[in-house]
Amino acid sequence: MKIGGLELESRLFLSPLAGYTNLPFRLTVKGLGGLGLVTTDLVNARSLLEGRPVAFKMIATDAREQPMAVQLFGGVTEEMRDAAVIAQERGAQSVDINMGCPVKKVVKTGSGSSMMKDLEGTAALVRGMIEAVDIPVTAKMRLGWDSENITAPDLACALEDVGVSAIFIHGRTRAQGFSGNVDLEGIRLVKEAVKSIPVIGNGDVTTPQAARAMLERTGCDGVSIGRGAFYNPWIFRQTVHFLDTGELLPDPSFEERLELMGIHLDRMIEFYGELKGCIHFRKVAMWYAKRFGPSKFFKDRMIRVESRAHYDEILADYVAWRRQFCDDSGELLEKYRPAPQYSSITDPSTSSGLGPLASSADRIKVPKGPVEKW
Repeated sequence: MKIGGLELESRLFLSPLAGYTNLPFRLTVKGLGGLGLVTTDLVNARSLLEGRPVAFKMIATDAREQPMAVQLFGGVTEEMRDAAVIAQERGAQSVDINMGCPVKKVVKTGSGSSMMKDLEGTAALVRGMIEAVDIPVTAKMRLGWDSENITAPDLACALEDVGVSAIFIHGRTRAQGFSGNVDLEGIRLVKEAVKSIPVIGNGDVTTPQAARAMLERTGCDGVSIGRGAFYNPWIFRQTVHFLDTGELLPDPSFEERLELMGIHLDRMIEFYGELKGCIHFRKVAMWYAKRFGPSKFFKDRMIRVESRAHYDEILADYVAWRRQFCDDSGELLEKYRPAPQYSSITDPSTSSGLGPLASSADRIKVPKGPVEKW
């Protein structure tokens, strides 16, 4: 698959996930295989122009993760243009524009989902960015502001006309937030609206089956996975294998999960320093623990981890504690095993979205309540 001049390993993409898609996570997921393009957390364009260290930390890259895209948000044409230049100079192979974030502090600046309400102004902003850099510029959007304003097909056409290299489309409106099912028909309409650029679908993909269903039912060219990747870092490798062969790879073992968790922690420490890296990793460890079976002992202690040595101590104690729930071979007794990672497929034609493809074990926590208050 190609995005502009970029040749990608696969048609699978890592979506930006606020607070999580930092360099250590991107490296960890990329190293497992199957991932075509990683994208940073959303970065405030103005913070790059002001030279804020936290912004430069967010766009830091490593040859092992590339190709990599920096996602920018902002509503001022000149700032977005100049920030795109900085991203290119700092090693990004692509720049993605956030037109989908529903959070109030983002949309009130004229960026995020609010960009979908002004097609002409948004197209002008994007044109300025494209003219300023030599790397592909893409856009990630939702279906529209609300159900009465489904602007994604028209906006995608306008952006294609000014030279955008690809469209990433989340199958919900801004008003929906993360409620309801992703609308595959809405994604299909965006794909049909453009002439030649790739359209990448996004939303509710937590299993290889859901990725295949999105591809088949929307005609989109690729799939972008966000929370599903954080819950299951192996999802890209598993999905490529499933799309190629129709076969589901076995779930990673407990030992494989521990090994990857240790690698991930080491990268966090290397990137942030030992104490800060461990503090950041506290929330990450909770996600790994979802697949461990009984894990309260581990989680209660990991929320206070402060060093690699402390982590090793916690893990050793946890592994010993966990044995009481295992048989003589070391496998968890059936009643303690987490739900299967892969859901069984019911008839997907009964839903406009991917709801039937996601088991309860795959549900990812998202903000709740009226989106205007997020």
